[in-house]
Amino acid sequence: LLKPEAHERVIDWFCGLGNFTLPLATRAREVLGVEGAQALVTRSQENYQMNQLARGSLGALAPTLFVARNLFEISPQALIADGAAEKWLVDPPREGAYALVQALAEAIGEGAVTGAWVAPQRIVYVSCNPATLARDAAVLVSAGYRCSAAGVVNMFAHTAHVESIAVFDRPAL
Repeated sequence: LLKPEAHERVIDWFCGLGNFTLPLATRAREVLGVEGAQALVTRSQENYQMNQLARGSLGALAPTLFVARNLFEISPQALIADGAAEKWLVDPPREGAYALVQALAEAIGEGAVTGAWVAPQRIVYVSCNPATLARDAAVLVSAGYRCSAAGVVNMFAHTAHVESIAVFDRPAL
């Protein structure tokens, strides 16, 4: 759903061990994986190196950086400091990504878009909690995004838990 292209930079927020980051690095120009726990960042870096070595004739992965950030207290300035990316993947824990989407909305709304930084054109939000997805989607829509697709995957049969996925696109300015 993200459809990364070879000329695009992608940010994978709440990247964990890089389970989405590494496949993104096979298609994008550059990837930034952001995670809250330094231990996971270290393991992501190791995972990237092992996969880079194992690719052989498949070609190298795109340059990929993993960093630790407290994504529950991110500011618009910190968001901008991580650089512009055409596309974002957001896969938060059950608490959602309220601080992240709020920081994005503030950066857009307050005219904090300076220099080379621009808001991403597409965001794919993967959620294990439909309630926090709905809350965060309202912020994205108020910031000018349009929900262009959504769906649910029942990965945990015989439980009340589902994975929800929503695609948000920002109209060209």
